[in-house]
Amino acid sequence: MTLNVTIWNEYRHETSREDVRKVYPDGLHGPIADHLRSEGMTVRVATLDEPEHGLTEAALADTDVLTWWGHLAHYEVSDEIVARVQQRVLDGMGLIVLHSGHHSKIFRSLMGTTCNLIWREADERERIWVVEPGHPIAAGLGSYFEIPREEMYGERFDIPAPDTLVFVSWFQGGEVFRSGCCYQRGLGKIFYFRPGHEMYPTYYQKEVLQVIANAVKWAAPAGAPAVMFGNRPPLEKF
Repeated sequence: MTLNVTIWNEYRHETSREDVRKVYPDGLHGPIADHLRSEGMTVRVATLDEPEHGLTEAALADTDVLTWWGHLAHYEVSDEIVARVQQRVLDGMGLIVLHSGHHSKIFRSLMGTTCNLIWREADERERIWVVEPGHPIAAGLGSYFEIPREEMYGERFDIPAPDTLVFVSWFQGGEVFRSGCCYQRGLGKIFYFRPGHEMYPTYYQKEVLQVIANAVKWAAPAGAPAVMFGNRPPLEKF
């Protein structure tokens, strides 16, 4: 079955800053979209400034997995659209939240916490350790991989304990971070993946792209039957 993926990108840094545009001339979504297409997936891109942020009811109904990158304009995302996306996740759509999407309305609403953390921009090396090597999201990776320069995120990361923790990051400054977190909400699977600061070419790195592709496949709907709620008659006579 071909997976239908919608890549949602705020798409503000690339349109307002030349230094970011030089790193991602086709947007941060560009290399991710190219890689997922090379994996045989059907990909569409949606951005903040499109009508309904590109996330119409029809578009979401045709989406198996949604990826989300935002930073500058979390509060410009309509509450109506957030509720729409949340319901689709509860109904079974997968959600992959990338980097600064930890502060997005959709991630915070699904986590029920502030999702705050500590951070620093200092061109640090990040070593991402695979702590659950048998997990599908870690398929094809070694025991760790490194990103030469990244923004630091550190603990405390104010999230619920993950259902499964796949990756833990270490940074040159000494901090550690839960950087690959799996959750289930309703029928939908959610994966948070830490790397992806807009100033660095992180989304061109093969291991990062592999993780995202693996995560999309893992989060795809499993075809579970619709859940029925409310009053029902007994199955047996009594």
